[in-house]
Amino acid sequence: MTRVRCGLRGTGSAVPDGVITNDDLERMVDTSSEWIVKRTGIRERRRVAEGQSTGDLALEAARRALADADLQPQDIDLIVMGTVTPDHLVPATACRIQAELGATRAAAFDLAAGCTGFVYATNVAAQYLWNGSCKNVLVIGGEALTRITNYDDRTSCILFGDGAGAAIFSTDFRYGELLSTEIHSDGTGYEVMITPGGGAAMPLTAERIANREDKLIIRGREVYKFAVGRMVELVRGQMASNPDLELGAVVPHQVNQRIIESAREKLDMPAERIFVNIEKYGNTSAGSIPIALDEARRSNFFDGLDGKLVVMCAFGAGLTWGSVGLRW
Repeated sequence: MTRVRCGLRGTGSAVPDGVITNDDLERMVDTSSEWIVKRTGIRERRRVAEGQSTGDLALEAARRALADADLQPQDIDLIVMGTVTPDHLVPATACRIQAELGATRAAAFDLAAGCTGFVYATNVAAQYLWNGSCKNVLVIGGEALTRITNYDDRTSCILFGDGAGAAIFSTDFRYGELLSTEIHSDGTGYEVMITPGGGAAMPLTAERIANREDKLIIRGREVYKFAVGRMVELVRGQMASNPDLELGAVVPHQVNQRIIESAREKLDMPAERIFVNIEKYGNTSAGSIPIALDEARRSNFFDGLDGKLVVMCAFGAGLTWGSVGLRW
């Protein structure tokens, strides 16, 4: 069967107004702004307000993507949302988005792939577009990670922020053509990044909440080694899948400035061809790439890259990793 051509039609993003600066964290745990910047590149991150949720951010990002794409909610055939901080365990936050947008024709569901959530969701969207089942798919990545961050843990609380991004992939596209995707997982790393309590295995109790078992636990050294290797592997994989294209730019998961820089050196890429905004937002997990994609496109980062390969790549809890290749 002939594969239907598709690509990016519009993008949008949304972050909450609340800001947690490094100076704020200095007053909460034993750390310093200098140490945080040196180790992560992060200077501040956003935080949802009381009563604000992942779905609120995702809804705003989706509305902005629709406006950018010049489409109506009824034009959307499918909504796929990557998140590990849904509004509720049941039902899918994507169903709330579908209802409040008025996307009455769209099927909707969430998927959980950690920081790789947006890439996984894009991979799913690609299958429906390539086989002709859908014409317009809304892909969202969004998180309210500050809800599950342990602010007693000086090594992890410095990393995370809240935000959401959205992209509409369409058979009537305006920007990068969606050429290739790849997704992977290694369940032997299941506990490298984990929130132990809150699911069916460990329902929340007062004791578990007191022990912070409803918060995210990360084994930082293992994550660092995993992330650097996977980023290099993913970019090279997309180059191998699209050998006729010159690599133009990379929009990576905003995991850590040192990780991104280490991978950039191994790839021998100029710094100006890798989009980085971690300084402002920290690690927003599934929201990371779509927020960066939206900011990159609106800031003309992709100018001059016509016909070149743009790679989006991520790695996260599960362990999961994956990438997307676009011809700009």
